Amino acid sequence: MPTHQPLLMNAPEGEKDRSKPDHFVVFTLDEQQYALPLSNVERIVRAVEITLLPKAPEIVLGVINVRGEIIPVVNIRKRFRLPEHEITLSDHLIIAQTSRLAVALLADRVGHVLDVPETEIISAKKILPAMDYVEGVVKLEDGLILIHDLEKFLSLEEERALERAMKGNIKKDK
Repeated sequence: MPTHQPLLMNAPEGEKDRSKPDHFVVFTLDEQQYALPLSNVERIVRAVEITLLPKAPEIVLGVINVRGEIIPVVNIRKRFRLPEHEITLSDHLIIAQTSRLAVALLADRVGHVLDVPETEIISAKKILPAMDYVEGVVKLEDGLILIHDLEKFLSLEEERALERAMKGNIKKDK
């Protein structure tokens, strides 16, 4: 049975248990719950102004500056074909790390950390075979949670276009 834990926002590294693959950060888009493995999440911050990034893929809203690091903001609403909405002060940015780059995901709300036994995660290939960027599904009493696979979230083409846009538009101090 999945259990809920309070979410540690901006907690120091030592306070998070990143060793278990069955901990997930749950967030909401239009009342549907989604999740990311806790091991991918670096921090969660309130939404801030997003700077447009010319020549970035459509899925990228722009970039933000987090403690001196320029991070692309990915529009997960577009990926899931959800209606766009204006960014509000109550929205959150989930700063997450893939094996190749850091990204920020815009969410309506970020709820809690969910502890799910691996045996209760249904492989997405069984029910959503065309959605490569969904790793699994968890059934709860109040609905389903789709677990994202950040490694597959951006296509190779989108990732390369983002890299070109970042190199072409972001000047680094030397």
